[in-house]
Amino acid sequence: MKNIKLMDVVKAVHAIDYTAENRDIEINNVEFDSRQITPGSLFVPLTSGKTDGHEYIQKAIENGAIATFWSKDQAEAPSEQIACIFVDDTLEAMQALAKYYRDILDPIVIGITGSNGKTTTKDMTANALMAKYQVHKTQGNYNNEIGLPYTLLQMPETTEVVVCEMGMSGFGEIKALSEIAQPDIAVITLIGESHLEFLGSRAGIAQAKLEILSGLKESGLFIYPGDEPLIQSEMPELNKSIDTLSIGFDETSDVYAKELIEEQSKTYFKTNLDENVLCMIPVMGAYNVSNALIALSIAKSINVPIEQAIFQLSQFKLTANRLEWLEMKNGAQLLNDAYNASPTSMRAVLQAYSTLQTKENGRKIAVLGDIRELGPHSEQFHREIVKDIDPQNIDVVYLFGEQMQYLYEELKEVYDDTHLIYEPESHQKLIEQLENTVTSEDMVLVKSSFGVDLLKVVTHLTSKETQS
Repeated sequence: MKNIKLMDVVKAVHAIDYTAENRDIEINNVEFDSRQITPGSLFVPLTSGKTDGHEYIQKAIENGAIATFWSKDQAEAPSEQIACIFVDDTLEAMQALAKYYRDILDPIVIGITGSNGKTTTKDMTANALMAKYQVHKTQGNYNNEIGLPYTLLQMPETTEVVVCEMGMSGFGEIKALSEIAQPDIAVITLIGESHLEFLGSRAGIAQAKLEILSGLKESGLFIYPGDEPLIQSEMPELNKSIDTLSIGFDETSDVYAKELIEEQSKTYFKTNLDENVLCMIPVMGAYNVSNALIALSIAKSINVPIEQAIFQLSQFKLTANRLEWLEMKNGAQLLNDAYNASPTSMRAVLQAYSTLQTKENGRKIAVLGDIRELGPHSEQFHREIVKDIDPQNIDVVYLFGEQMQYLYEELKEVYDDTHLIYEPESHQKLIEQLENTVTSEDMVLVKSSFGVDLLKVVTHLTSKETQS
């Protein structure tokens, strides 16, 4: 990051108490994990659950921290060993510093939220924009009230564009993130069913996602799926002027894709942005074309030559555990998509998977785990997945988890006992069943919510350590 004087940090976070002789010290990094501290860092001791970051101050000092935020309610501060900035709340101070640092660098800020596709769209967008700009993006799952300000504070001094992923589980969370980031471009990828348990309805989900507009700058750009009526019906009243752009698969959208060709590891399409250029993304599925349309729309809006953006998209790599093709120990192909799930994403993956061709004599096998956070709607949504599973296209189905009993009851009508296996809780039993039945000619899809831990199954079957 760009060096910041301690006196400017104090002003940015509206602190009062600090050691005057340290006012000209410059910090070159901000960390909330004492293990990541490097010489010249500012340490942010966060308090969450059973962990109190103040307890790790000595480790931070040993690793080279030269300054720290310090909660005023802490009994004792290590003021003689390190410059202390006393604040009411260390997380709020970190967020305030992130706003200040964002203003210093003044990059183009892109905020991306949605029920599905946030990470893929973030990665696609960053790749497309690299054709012209120095781009920084959210790493891993750093998309919450800690991760987003941390993303901003990690921007290199040369950053011209920052692509911020914004996640949430309840009302008010996206609003807070948007007001920290203050995006020039705000994106909603999809209104699905994720977090129904907390938000009550898809309309509630739309309202929560639309909070991203609260921090959108005057005359900023809002990109959204054109086939989602809830975007229009739940759009809040804004006291500012913004531009809008819809994406989709027909001419009713501002930017649309056509002439799709889907393969196992690639999807081809054309867009009305330049109908003479064939686009390719190195991942299957029409739903990923929607993500690509967002990336290309953003690129065009900030003057990236469209041909260069299209080329950059062809080079992007998915984050681990998202539509990741792996090889099982016996040579079978495994499609790992076990990091996250919603009814919408599970149906989309099953539709794309159903179109794939296996090796001669090979079978298509689906291993599906519970979808979490659906609340009282869980049974209904699990049962409805039956509409996207056809014995003509998927030969064998393994179901795992308590909620998958509902889909099991539906599938018993179309699959016999040798082609439909339900395991409620034992990962080891599921692993043994798959190891004993999957052949080298087969193809296996693994899809579930992260909390179901089917990544453990993927690891055993492929001997590849998954990343969380």
